[in-house]
Amino acid sequence: MRQTSMPGGAGLVLSGGGARGAYQAGVLRGIADVLGDEANRAPFRVLTGISAGAINATFTAAGGAAFGTATEALWDVWRHLRMENVIRTDFGSFSGLGLRWMFNLGVSGSSGTQRHSTHLIDATPLREYLREQIDLEAIRQHVRHGVLRGVAVTATSYASGTAITFFDAASDVNPWARTARMGQRTALELQHVLASAAIPILFPPIRVGGCWYGDGGVRMTAPLSPAIHLGAERVLAIGVRYQRPDDHVRELNEGNIMRKVTLADIGGTMLNAAFLDSLEADAERMARINGTVALLTPEQKLMQQSPLHVVPLLMVRPSRDLGALVSDQLVNFPSILRHLLRGIGASDDSGGDLLSYLSFDPAYTVPLLELGRADALAQRTAIEQFFTA
Repeated sequence: MRQTSMPGGAGLVLSGGGARGAYQAGVLRGIADVLGDEANRAPFRVLTGISAGAINATFTAAGGAAFGTATEALWDVWRHLRMENVIRTDFGSFSGLGLRWMFNLGVSGSSGTQRHSTHLIDATPLREYLREQIDLEAIRQHVRHGVLRGVAVTATSYASGTAITFFDAASDVNPWARTARMGQRTALELQHVLASAAIPILFPPIRVGGCWYGDGGVRMTAPLSPAIHLGAERVLAIGVRYQRPDDHVRELNEGNIMRKVTLADIGGTMLNAAFLDSLEADAERMARINGTVALLTPEQKLMQQSPLHVVPLLMVRPSRDLGALVSDQLVNFPSILRHLLRGIGASDDSGGDLLSYLSFDPAYTVPLLELGRADALAQRTAIEQFFTA
């Protein structure tokens, strides 16, 4: 791992996951509980996020050194969040989008003026909600005054297929470019956060500058890397994927007969691949790199183009399957959305993973908050060691 010239302290990495982001808020509150008075001394100087993680990261970063206060406020945001704060749930909105899709699919018009459908859900309320909740000017001030070293969110460019990490950071942090991913310095705006959280097909693309962007989880194969580029010397990452024991994985895949598959099942699997797998794979990769770097002598480390050092990583994961917790939540969806979801095969016992990304309701998010806090407290010793190492 490469180290920039200015120490970055601890870095926080938050993955995507739609409504599962409530779990991250719970973990952050638990970390503040573990740290006690130290929680309001900027325990994380680097904060990065993707999709729902971008929302949580920028909200927390706006609190600056007041991490404990910020996590309490973030907990309240998720505790009171309703579906209508995220998407338009009225019949007119859904029917209008549906008619446009039908027109696009049924009419082969080739005039360049035809407006093509790009999404299934109107997420206009989310824009206004986040505008009220996230103080982006505060983030710029915290970075400018050195309270924070850097903050970043990642979105996917529909023009190039590249994962673009938009960052505001200390002056010695340089933009970077790697295969299918790059970092671009900018003053973070609401558009960057919305773009990072724009789940493809479900939510509308977001225009930033001259390009259209979607959810950063689609192409970001190395979600830990932005924190390293911003100078984090150790990283705490919060995932939203339950890590099944090996014997459970084998049990699920041996002799398992699936009588039917629905579009909801397929959609949930695709979203899991975009939002859950990358962080786990990157964590495994970092562990291997750390192991290799640890074997090098000090002289060998200095011979590299940039000095190398081990970057400690602490992963906090759900102790329960977040998709399974949504099994009885379909009844809480707005009637028109519930009807559409049932039409693609979602039910109380099918399509749970897909539903978990859209269940913006306290009946689902509050249990996730509580689970996240409990999981953090269960790792009290590891968290204390992470910050005192």
